Amino acid sequence: MTVEVVFYHLLHKPLEAALPQLLHKCLDRGWAVVVQTGSVERCAALDSHLWTFTDDSFLPHGTKQDGHADKQPIYLTSEADNPNNADVRFLVDRAVVPPLSGYKRAIFMFDGRDEDAVRDARQSWAAAKAEGFNVTYWQQTQAGGWEQKA
Repeated sequence: MTVEVVFYHLLHKPLEAALPQLLHKCLDRGWAVVVQTGSVERCAALDSHLWTFTDDSFLPHGTKQDGHADKQPIYLTSEADNPNNADVRFLVDRAVVPPLSGYKRAIFMFDGRDEDAVRDARQSWAAAKAEGFNVTYWQQTQAGGWEQKA
């Protein structure tokens, strides 16, 4: 099975607004998810955010500190671990890319206003293409939706 690698270029709304929408879509499809951040601090911040991002919704998730990682529908980490046997791996905040084989989908989300993040995304794109993965690129619209560009 070939991994589908998707790049989401954030331009108008921050990760905190865009990520929950994509996570909901994954859960609707019955997929287990790992979200890998670039730092322990960012992981903790997203952990708090996913409980409170709207008044009427939350995303069920956990971290290593919560225990029962294998039972979490969404597992947050700053490491390369995959204890919930995730179908989808999100890589945010310039997370170090682990091996992607074995996932149905790998999703890179990067801030288009951060030159280093854009450079890293281009390198990850080239690496994913070189590995033979199916790669697509989506750019955020002004309204916060997504338009496929490649």
